[in-house]
Amino acid sequence: MRALAVAMLFLASSASYAVIIDRIAVIAGNSIIKDSDIERDIRVTDLLNGQAVVINNSTRKQAANRLLDQIFIRREVRIGDYRTATLQSADAQLAELKKQKFRTAAAYSQALQRAGVTDVELRMQFQWQLTVLNFIDARFKPAAYIADEEIESYYNANTAALGRQFPGKTTLTALQPEIRNILAGEKVNQLFFAWLDEQRKNTKLTYLEDNLR
Repeated sequence: MRALAVAMLFLASSASYAVIIDRIAVIAGNSIIKDSDIERDIRVTDLLNGQAVVINNSTRKQAANRLLDQIFIRREVRIGDYRTATLQSADAQLAELKKQKFRTAAAYSQALQRAGVTDVELRMQFQWQLTVLNFIDARFKPAAYIADEEIESYYNANTAALGRQFPGKTTLTALQPEIRNILAGEKVNQLFFAWLDEQRKNTKLTYLEDNLR
């Protein structure tokens, strides 16, 4: 009986420890962000950025904000039935990452181990990033109308920089497609971030850790 009691105490302690480690950090409407979600986001983000993993109040707050944005986007993707990126497209992105940043499979495995990230987590991250890009293009790009006057104004204000960025193209006519893409990208970003701000305003947020506010 004593051995059983000791075993039960160990299990209870383990369960309690697990709860402490993976406690809820933020509640956003009907969704939650756990401590483990925040740490995983930091580890994956730092790995993709080629940085050593740093987990402190600042990086945890940044990760919590990214995860809040994810909640809003996932909800909109689900409600609006927007296209989700395929695992095949994620695999292509992952293969490109390996090609650019890691010379061997061993180097890739070591980087994963140092960051505390699994191959599956990285694959899912790429799938999510591609889904977000699909969503932004479908949701906001149609509204990013660029008038000819805006293109001409941008050209006049940035002629020298455009010449350096696009060698061989100097006239307004030649640079018009590039300028349109630049301005459309800026407008899409403005619309997207304004939408995210609106989602935050309209969602009840409860922070269970003050340093994440």
